[in-house]
Amino acid sequence: MFTNKSSNYKTDIATYKVGYSSPSNIALVKYWGKFGRQFPKNPSLSITLDNAHTKTLVNFSKKEVTGDVSLSFLFEGEKKKSFEDKMLKFLSSITNELPFLLEYDLKVESSNTFPHSSGIASSASSMSALAMCLCDFERVLSKEEVSEKYFFEKASYIARLGSGSASRSLFESMAVWGKTDLVESSDDYAVEFRDFSDVFNGICDSVAIISAGEKAVSSRAGHALMDTHPFAETRFKSANSNMETLLDSLKSGDFDKFTEVVEIEALELHGLMMNSRPSFILMEPNTLEAIKRIREFRNKTGTKVCFTLDAGPNVHILYPNSEKSAVKKFIEDEIKPLAQNGLIIHDQMGSGAKRLEC
Repeated sequence: MFTNKSSNYKTDIATYKVGYSSPSNIALVKYWGKFGRQFPKNPSLSITLDNAHTKTLVNFSKKEVTGDVSLSFLFEGEKKKSFEDKMLKFLSSITNELPFLLEYDLKVESSNTFPHSSGIASSASSMSALAMCLCDFERVLSKEEVSEKYFFEKASYIARLGSGSASRSLFESMAVWGKTDLVESSDDYAVEFRDFSDVFNGICDSVAIISAGEKAVSSRAGHALMDTHPFAETRFKSANSNMETLLDSLKSGDFDKFTEVVEIEALELHGLMMNSRPSFILMEPNTLEAIKRIREFRNKTGTKVCFTLDAGPNVHILYPNSEKSAVKKFIEDEIKPLAQNGLIIHDQMGSGAKRLEC
């Protein structure tokens, strides 16, 4: 799918420069477990963030002789060999989809608006920003007109091959990735989801960085654990059921039902890791304390607020824009003391990937 041939490209473009910013996202129904070439074993739905994004600039220069992928990479203005090696491996894996990669030297510069080790999904924002740059250039090279729909589908497809969650970051507000009968969706790429009540429009996400240290297990290794997990099939059925409940709550504006399913999804994810083989505990004591305080605050005040977790110890606190004043005071008083160095990153629903002036 989405393969191409060099013969479909114009041959007179010697250089090109393009830049995109693309946000991170936080999944509400989690993708955990994959098969084949980065396909999900269950559908997922995420909120696109706004402030937490990656900016990527790419310079393309025509080679004299076609050869292997050629890459020079700077992160925050510095050489990062581990990042460059990962990107080179990724680019070399997608030359069937983007054959021009064999014909141009690439110089890539990337930077985040959030700390790389903060626990916010930097692979989602970085891979989606890169995918947008690559597909933008292919659109310029193409001898045929490329529709906006095709452009975003292919960009999401390319982003997915770099990082599954990156497929969702391109889209405004919310996105669904993974085949389900509940919405028109695909395992190959994500689609925008806008069928939600005004209650959720502009929903806020404040991230309490409980620990910025390296996780005990990478997401890639975590997904692999699902291949032999004793509760894998039960989890995939649960994810599909939770997706149905979540979609209903989003459409109806039922924040209580939204809260129930979002929190269950977060705890299921960590439960899977705790009873996998080998077993991992990625929550910290302050993760559990933050969860306890959020629930106590909600029960005491009736405030619309809930939590979700990434595949690590950090806590995402979700609440409608109408509750911002009350929740931010609660976070300052009760959650900030639990965060490493008091680090709280306030964000909200965003508008997806954007082209940069360069």
